[in-house]
Amino acid sequence: MEPGTIVLIILGVVLLLLIFFVIRTYNSLIQLRNRVSDQWAQIDVQLKRRSDLIPNLVETVKGYAGHEKETLNAVIEARNSFKSATTPAEEMKAAGEMTQALGRIFALAESYPDLKANQNFLQLQEELGGTEEKIAYARQFYNDSVLTYKNKREMFPTNIIAGMFNFEAKPFFEVEETDREVPKVSFK
Repeated sequence: MEPGTIVLIILGVVLLLLIFFVIRTYNSLIQLRNRVSDQWAQIDVQLKRRSDLIPNLVETVKGYAGHEKETLNAVIEARNSFKSATTPAEEMKAAGEMTQALGRIFALAESYPDLKANQNFLQLQEELGGTEEKIAYARQFYNDSVLTYKNKREMFPTNIIAGMFNFEAKPFFEVEETDREVPKVSFK
């Protein structure tokens, strides 16, 4: 075999290996990006469920603590913010506001023994508690998926392929500082 032919064969093999590397890397990035989207959808389902339970909760609380307008309005506003959110980032922010507002409602119930004993309220509180657990669980899986995707996207040599094909960063679902605070309930 001639030396020129051997060089062409070697270049062909290297080129094929490079093509296979790019295809494999691209497909793994797609798979991870889709996993992040799927995990977000799981959170979204639970956030929507929580949002759907809120009107019933507000109506139940109104019957016992109707004069607590500020707290009830905060819950309604948080729900409306969530319903009007169009991006995952907006939904994450609105979800934090809803969590805080719901915490104030449940703290409010402590001052109203009749409300605290109401079967409808107790059932709604239990359903919301279960939904909150599912949100926390789904959020953990979402953040794990985002971390895996982020690592793959940023590590060499995958970062070259990610940059060439514009694989964008995905946000973590983080707890905002206001969500870390204990809800404050004031009675006027």
